[in-house]
Order: sequence, then structure tokens, then C-alpha cells
Amino acid sequence: MNFKMQGVENVRLRLEKACATAGRDPATVKILAVAKKHPAEKIREAYGAGLRDFGENGVQEALDKQEQLSDLDICWHFIGGIQSNKTRDLATHFHWVQSVDRVKVLNRLSAQRPADQSALNICLQVNIDREPQKSGVLPEGVAELAAQAARAPRIRLRGLMAMPRVSDDPAQTRDSFRRVRELFEMLRGQGFTLDTLSMGMSADLEAAVQEGSTLVRIGTDLFGPRPGAAD
Repeated sequence: MNFKMQGVENVRLRLEKACATAGRDPATVKILAVAKKHPAEKIREAYGAGLRDFGENGVQEALDKQEQLSDLDICWHFIGGIQSNKTRDLATHFHWVQSVDRVKVLNRLSAQRPADQSALNICLQVNIDREPQKSGVLPEGVAELAAQAARAPRIRLRGLMAMPRVSDDPAQTRDSFRRVRELFEMLRGQGFTLDTLSMGMSADLEAAVQEGSTLVRIGTDLFGPRPGAAD
């Protein structure tokens, strides 16, 4: 069956409505298409529908897709948990790494970014709700990690990324996004030049836009359920 990218238009409409409600210009919020477990051909079709930024959670899966799609001008983002032995691949093959949460990883990415490439864009992942099973720097550690990132060669600190606690209460989700935005604004007030607030996914796009997200990470609503995912 030929895959149709109706999902792209649906997400764009949701984003436009969310921005209208928030009094924002839709051009200030970018869609990051998250294609975890979906084949490269779906990325190619999404690219044909106008998307240019794609996110992956697994290093090897991403490298395989990059090879298959090398003819396309894609901006690749890594958004998964980072193992120290994978940092060279991240530093070499990605434009963005959004899940930096500790100094060791930051220093390895800085040292391993090839000199002939532009600086690696990074976001600091914040564990805003202090969930023990999730990666991310705790809120009180964000400023120090940002200072380390600002001093690191071959690194360009762009902003913060967060995944709030899963909740059926929209108010709770929005409160988590608000606290991430406050951290973002605190860092900017301290002189950090930040422009990216990566928060919001298929289920909570609207709340994220209300609280200032500049990049929403959308998977299911673009590509459908992941192959092999539980119903």
C-alpha cells in the first residue's frame, strides 16, 4: 500500500490552530518528524511533503537511514539516550543532539566533532519532573551544564529539550512545560544565546505551543503507530 502523508497536513493544521490560540506565528514553531522504527521510504515521502528536520532515537538505525537518504538535504537530530561509546557517531553524523544531559557526554561530543564541520547544535535535556527512569539534568543543574556547553569548542548551545511526565491532566502537562520555559528564560536572562525550546509531541502539541515551544517532536501523528508497537 502506498503510504500517504496526510499526517503532515493534519499536523500542520493542528499547529496553526494551536498558534492561533496562543497568539503566535506558526512560522516560529518547527516540526521535527520522529521516524523511529519507520522505514527510510516514509522519511523520503515526508521530505517530499516539505519536512526537512528528522529525529531519531537509535544511533545505528539513524546511520542506516542516513545512508539510504544521502541524496536528500535532511537536517538530522538525535533525541535518544546517549551512550558514551556512541558519541563519535553522534558528533560526526548529526546536525543536532538534543539529549545532552551530563558533562562527560558534552566533552566527548566537543572533542569528537570534526574540525571541517560546523559546530554541533545541542540542547540540554531537562528532567523537569524528576522522574528516576528518565534521562536529563535536574533543573538545579541546568545553569552549570549550560555554562560548560557555552565554553566547549565545536559546540553551539541552542536551548532545552524536555519530556514531561505522562498525565491525563492537561493542566499538569502544561505546568511542566511552563517550568521548562522558565528555565529557558532564566538562562537567557543570564546571557546565554538560546533560540530553541524543544517540547511537545503528538499528544500534547497544543499545551507545548501555549508555553512557548519552538520545536515539536511528532512521530505517531505523522507516520502512524510504530511497527511492532503494542496496541
